[in-house]
Amino acid sequence: MHKKKRRRKKNNMRLLVYAIPLLCVIVAGIGVIRAFTSDDNKQPSIPQDIISDSANNEAADDKSTADSPDTPTPDTSADNTNDADEPQEPEDGEDANEPQDEAAEFTLADLDNPEGFEERPTKNGIVLANEQIDLNGLDTSCLDWGQGGDLDEYNRPAGCMQYQEKYGMYNAWFIKDEPEKKVIYLTMDEGYEYGCSNRILDTLKEKNVHVVFFVTKSYAEDNPELVQRMIDEGHEVGNHSVTHPAAGLPSQDIDTQTYEINENHRYIKEQFGYDMHLFRYPAGKFSQQSIALINNLNYKSVFWSFAYLDYDVENQPDPAESLQKTIDKLHPGAIYLLHAESETNTQILGDFIDQARAQGYEFKVFQ
Repeated sequence: MHKKKRRRKKNNMRLLVYAIPLLCVIVAGIGVIRAFTSDDNKQPSIPQDIISDSANNEAADDKSTADSPDTPTPDTSADNTNDADEPQEPEDGEDANEPQDEAAEFTLADLDNPEGFEERPTKNGIVLANEQIDLNGLDTSCLDWGQGGDLDEYNRPAGCMQYQEKYGMYNAWFIKDEPEKKVIYLTMDEGYEYGCSNRILDTLKEKNVHVVFFVTKSYAEDNPELVQRMIDEGHEVGNHSVTHPAAGLPSQDIDTQTYEINENHRYIKEQFGYDMHLFRYPAGKFSQQSIALINNLNYKSVFWSFAYLDYDVENQPDPAESLQKTIDKLHPGAIYLLHAESETNTQILGDFIDQARAQGYEFKVFQ
């Protein structure tokens, strides 16, 4: 009995001796398997400085992201500077203080000295779109315009200032109210040709002065080469009506007055490709209703602040006296009316321009 117990105990001990190493091997194997499994599922560790650099690069590339205290600041080194935020260095021979050509804008102040413009802005005329005025109830009484002899402290005719204030709302001009500017707007009426216009154009070209030539339809029909020269040399061509009615435009009904303007406009447009926008009343005779009608036809009515008896070709005034008169009447914002059939005007024009400029005046084309 005792032998059996000892034999059983001895067997148990032998089993235990073999079982313990086997158990250790199994435990070790499980540990190895767990270690490999954990390594496969674990994300690689990225150093913090790499994360920071990556964020900086993404922020620099994202142009649409607004700057904020939490947004990484892009690299501002010279290689990465945004060119659009820095002034461009001028090329060799280029003045950094001079504006670029494309930024230069045309103004009326440039018209007395148009160098630098390949084409003058008025080459094809100007089209207006005036605010329309109700003609009903407006006065039809005919008025004879004349600048009068009363002068203000700037040597301007007082009548011009009064009429400018009264009728300026109808797009009418008797004077430019610019006392601080010594500017002259020279205009010439062309009812018929008397052999002077080419010489006048020669003088204007020599002196680099541009004017408004007011032409009738018959003048344009008879002298197309002169009208074309006026346009080509940068002058304004204005509307002086079809028939130049001696009794004045207000002596006609509304339909006839409209025809006087529109027919001449149509002819000049068809023959020369030019849109007129300035109108000169024949004999300076107008009415409140008539001047509003001219506005509604998309025109400006241009009167004058200086004129004299120069239109009678059989009784021309003395050149020396006429030159002195034109100089004595100089005033800021002046609109000068000279008749282009005048031999006297043809002779004194160059001297008038020189002497006016010597007194500080400049010539601009009325627009």
